[in-house]
Amino acid sequence: MLLILEKNIPLARYWTAIFIAAFVYNILPLMTLACPLKLPITTIIIKGHKLTVELAFTPKYRSCGLSNRFELSEDHGMLFIFPNTELQTFWMKDTYIPLSIAFIDDSGKIANIENMEANQTNERYRSYQPVKYALEVNRGWFKLHGIHNGDIVEIEVPGVLNIQ
Repeated sequence: MLLILEKNIPLARYWTAIFIAAFVYNILPLMTLACPLKLPITTIIIKGHKLTVELAFTPKYRSCGLSNRFELSEDHGMLFIFPNTELQTFWMKDTYIPLSIAFIDDSGKIANIENMEANQTNERYRSYQPVKYALEVNRGWFKLHGIHNGDIVEIEVPGVLNIQ
C-alpha cells in the first residue's frame, strides 16, 4: 500500500490509515482462519462404507464446522455431536464446499438427508425429527454409496469427549 503525503493533512490521519490497512490486510484474514480448527478424528461405518470424520462436539466446534474450507477429502466428513436429542438446523455461511448432510437419531438411524448449497445464508437445512448427530460429507456422497433415510450409521464416540 502506498500513502502519498499531502500538504495540510495532519500526520495522525496517516497513522490511522496505516493502522486500518494493517488490520484489514494482516489481522482480519487471521481471524477468519480460526476455522478450521484441529478436531479429534474417528471412523464411522455406513452400509459397509468407512468414513473418516472430524468430531464437532462443543458449541465452538459445531459453530465452526466446515466453514472457511475449500476442499474435503473423499470419504471424509464432519460428525456433529449434540448433548441432547433435539431438532437441528444448519446453514452454509462461509462454507465453500457443496455438502450433503444426514441427520441421525440417537440409535444411529438416518432420519433425513439434505443436499446443501455452498456459501449461502438464505436456506436452512433441518432435521425431520429430534436427532443426536448430523453428518456432513461432500455433496452426493450418500447417493454415490446408496445410503438412504433409515440406514444405520455405526458410531463409536470416544469416551474421553466432553460433549457440550
